[in-house]
Amino acid sequence: MAQKGVQLDRETFSCSICLDLLKDPVTTSCGHNYCMNCIKSHWDGEDHKTSHSCPQCRQTFRPRPVLLKNTMLADLVEELKKTGLQAAPADHCYAGAEDVENICSRHDEVMKMFCRTDQQFICYLCLMEEHKGHDTVSAAAERTERQKKLEGSRQNIQQRIQDREKDVKLLQQQAEAINLSADKAVEDSEKIFTELICLLEKRSSDVKQQVRSQQKSEVSRVKELQEKLEQEITELKRKDAELKKLSHTEDHNQFLHNYPSLSPLSQSTSSIHIRPLSYFEDVTSAVSKVRDKLQDLLREKWTNVSLTGTQVDVSLPQPEPKTRADFLKYSREITLDPNTANTHLLLSEGNRKATYVRQQQSYSSHPDRFTEWPQVLSRESLTGRCYWEVERRGEGVHVAVAYKNISRAGEDCGFGENDKSWALDCENNSHSFWYNNVLTPVSGPESSRVGVYLDHSAGILSFYSVSETMTLLHRVQTTFTQPLYAGLYLYYGHTAELCKLK
Repeated sequence: MAQKGVQLDRETFSCSICLDLLKDPVTTSCGHNYCMNCIKSHWDGEDHKTSHSCPQCRQTFRPRPVLLKNTMLADLVEELKKTGLQAAPADHCYAGAEDVENICSRHDEVMKMFCRTDQQFICYLCLMEEHKGHDTVSAAAERTERQKKLEGSRQNIQQRIQDREKDVKLLQQQAEAINLSADKAVEDSEKIFTELICLLEKRSSDVKQQVRSQQKSEVSRVKELQEKLEQEITELKRKDAELKKLSHTEDHNQFLHNYPSLSPLSQSTSSIHIRPLSYFEDVTSAVSKVRDKLQDLLREKWTNVSLTGTQVDVSLPQPEPKTRADFLKYSREITLDPNTANTHLLLSEGNRKATYVRQQQSYSSHPDRFTEWPQVLSRESLTGRCYWEVERRGEGVHVAVAYKNISRAGEDCGFGENDKSWALDCENNSHSFWYNNVLTPVSGPESSRVGVYLDHSAGILSFYSVSETMTLLHRVQTTFTQPLYAGLYLYYGHTAELCKLK
């Protein structure tokens, strides 16, 4: 226990540069203690710099501090020396077994310092010689710094794991929802087709019953008429036999006597007109027409019941393009919608160019027209992955995207002043980004051309300064709930044009 306390005292009153007990100790304003010569030598190596820093905490000082001897600390160190607890001289410092790999091959000293300039471990003698003036810290401080970065990387990885696990859960939920929806669609369609089959079977039964009933009625009528005709035939045959018998009577008196007693003939049945054999062909024709219509519905018009709307977007996010050639693969031909243009905006070049003019344009009244601010939306809606460029003349131009349902009047209808639009403000040789009336400063090179990249499904919106190279100005990561439209906002006398890229 006593030895542990000695080690603690020795470390407490040791210089972090030479690792020996403090000699003429001085204290920086950040609270760290050094030998006066050690800290002076360290700062002498930084004379080329405009500021000086603490080797332990890296706090900077400007100008170089004037340090005075800490008499209280010096007295404590002297008291330690009197008790015999001073640290062993550097040239007699022996390394433990765990330090074998950390011995300076040049000075045979433990390497407890780290040179950030050369990215290597060094001893305190190296610090005074070939590494003099380099950016050096203690190995413990470097470990602490890198430990922070390591923890940051771990947190990033853990966050990505959580995000991916959340995505996997969402995909599982989507798979379950797809299965449930498909099962219900099959069940409902089977039920509907069963109803259709039952309806067809009932209609078939009704037609059969009607035909049979009509058949029975018609046959009964024909049979009745047939019986009447057969009775008439029988009567005519009987009368013909009587007349034949009378015609063979030889006695004239007898013939004349019997002739008046013959009963007169009954009135004959009117002639029978038999129509062609097409009694139930009309029924067959009607049923055939129903069949043909049903076949048309199920064959040709079945596209109205397509399944394209059931596709689920479960694709992984695609990497953002790197070069302008890559961006141009997603270029879109965009034009401005005159029905949305403020009356002070003059559209030209096939509705690709807008200019703020003093004279109001004679646009017709339209509910989509912006009445408060000099701005305009594109005619085309933007989804998927899109890229377009805006060439501006003048500093006062806002390059924006917005939802269709953005307000057309009022103070908050300006691009970037609400939660339905995003705008890059290019003004006075500087950039700023606006969303929901919150300003975000943007740094980047000035250029007369601004590129806009949209990945709607991934929720990415990026603005670029376009010249010989493309420089990212600002990127938005969000979730878009509606199709977007390109937008332009202009100051008086300025012009902006949607560029032709193909």
